Amino acid sequence: MATAARKAPATRGLLSIGQVLAKVSPDFPDLTPSKLRFLEEQGLITPERTPSGYRKFSVEHVDRLRLILTMQRDHYLPLKVIRTHLDEIDAGNTPALPNAQSLSADSLLSAPTRYTREEFVRACGASMNLLQDAVSAGMLEPADSYSEEHIVVFTALVELQRSGIEPRHLRTMRAAAEREYSLIERALVPVSHRQDAASQARSIERAHEISRHIEIVRSQMLRQVITQQSR
Repeated sequence: MATAARKAPATRGLLSIGQVLAKVSPDFPDLTPSKLRFLEEQGLITPERTPSGYRKFSVEHVDRLRLILTMQRDHYLPLKVIRTHLDEIDAGNTPALPNAQSLSADSLLSAPTRYTREEFVRACGASMNLLQDAVSAGMLEPADSYSEEHIVVFTALVELQRSGIEPRHLRTMRAAAEREYSLIERALVPVSHRQDAASQARSIERAHEISRHIEIVRSQMLRQVITQQSR
């Protein structure tokens, strides 16, 4: 099942992200386009791409997704343990399903699905002051707990602080993001008026696709500036 999910599936019978959500959300209501993209970024699921960049999912992808979500929900397994299990499946093995009893308490606490503020700060090697500064600058939302998705952003902020760049120095990025969202919002006008769940999911997916292209352009512009200033 999982090996097929990493190969190109048949061209027929592929599902859009909205159709995947419609199939899987009744059993896993916490599943969102954002979480699905995060699982993809972590290498746990690899959907196909259309020439225009849209994600498409096979039956095997959906089965793999259900397995991942079940391991998270029912066994409270961290993503690194799930990834190891999937790697074994991809290698053609039939590993026993990990369970909470087979893991030490330390291994479960080291990478929980949700982090308290204290666990979150400790996992990133940061200080509570940096977390407060990140929230104040709009880099992170105020919350009592954070997910593994937030680890990526906060770890980057920790590294930037080591270079002397504080969250307050990045406030202009928040304003720029809001301006870019206005551009994306206008681009989505033709499809955003539809209210059904599948259309809304496609609209959100398209918004993230546009933002990805904007990010590519922005990164290239920054590299050009760095090169020019270094001459």
